[in-house]
Amino acid sequence: MVKLDETLTMLKDLTDAKGIPGNEKEVRDVMKKYIEPFADEVTTDGLGSLIAKKVGDENGPKIMVAGHLDEVGFMVTHIDDKGFLRFQPVGGWWSQVMLAQRVTIVTKKGDVTGVIGSKPPHILPPEARKKPVEIKDMFIDIGASSRDEAMEWGVRPGDMVVPYFEFTVMNNEKMLLAKAWDNRIGCAIAIDVLKNLKDEKHPNIVYGVGTAQEEVGLRGAKTSAHMIEPDIAFGVDVGIAGDTPGVTEKEALGKMGKGPQIILYDASMVSHKGLRDFVTSVADELNIPYQFDSLPGGGTDSGAIHLTANGVPALSITIATRYIHSHAAMLHRDDYENTVKLITEVIKRLDADKVKEITFD
Repeated sequence: MVKLDETLTMLKDLTDAKGIPGNEKEVRDVMKKYIEPFADEVTTDGLGSLIAKKVGDENGPKIMVAGHLDEVGFMVTHIDDKGFLRFQPVGGWWSQVMLAQRVTIVTKKGDVTGVIGSKPPHILPPEARKKPVEIKDMFIDIGASSRDEAMEWGVRPGDMVVPYFEFTVMNNEKMLLAKAWDNRIGCAIAIDVLKNLKDEKHPNIVYGVGTAQEEVGLRGAKTSAHMIEPDIAFGVDVGIAGDTPGVTEKEALGKMGKGPQIILYDASMVSHKGLRDFVTSVADELNIPYQFDSLPGGGTDSGAIHLTANGVPALSITIATRYIHSHAAMLHRDDYENTVKLITEVIKRLDADKVKEITFD
């Protein structure tokens, strides 16, 4: 078993934390614990987004680095007479990654373990085996014998249901497997950027943000950006890794270990050209690897932030990640560390004159 260093311990704590959209408190508390030592002030907006402020030049531009706290999961909607739970997906799920997977129901009385039930193949006719089960027909088995027993354990409609998976360092110790990389890795990047700037002079005010409810419509990004009114913003998130069997370069260009992904375009925004060019010029100057990608679907917090007030130059920087929106995803530690390094170095160069130049580029 690999001994966890300081960074891996933080990543484990962040990914182990449970928090679907609208239920981010546990994750927010973990992020606050790690980011508070490097911030001058930590506040929360009305939706539960965490905002950590680090002042370099109090008259300098405001720079926002946002990852989202929430992960995809489920919500209990009904308990039937036999104690089985019906549920609603919260965030985007593909039904084929769900059956027979372990989950945790978070109740007022504590955590309850469950499994998304499935029929054994022995009783399925050949045609049924070829058809995916629809999410609306799935249920969660918590081992209860009745609705009353389930409720005695504290289960109620509205309780969040979170995928269960143990943080794992693979044999190749650069490869990290965990639940909720989407988007605890963005929260970790925000933490480490502020950590890197702790004893550094920087010509701006930096905000490390953990946004709420990204997976259901970039909602916390809207409220936190409204509160901050940033001059420049970076949405940091996971991206698609296109380096597994069956995925073509037409579908996804990103490869693990090849550096942060600079997102040119997604369904939520066209990246700001001036900011994009500046970021890649800094990467070129410092020999930090990076790769470009574009996504016809999906989006990140940048999509909401860039529409705030009069508009905010914004860029999404992501980490190529395999198997997102499932119980376990995998990313490469080098990509994480290079993203932190790149954003830190960019921020050091973002003074008022540079921001003005970028804004009108």
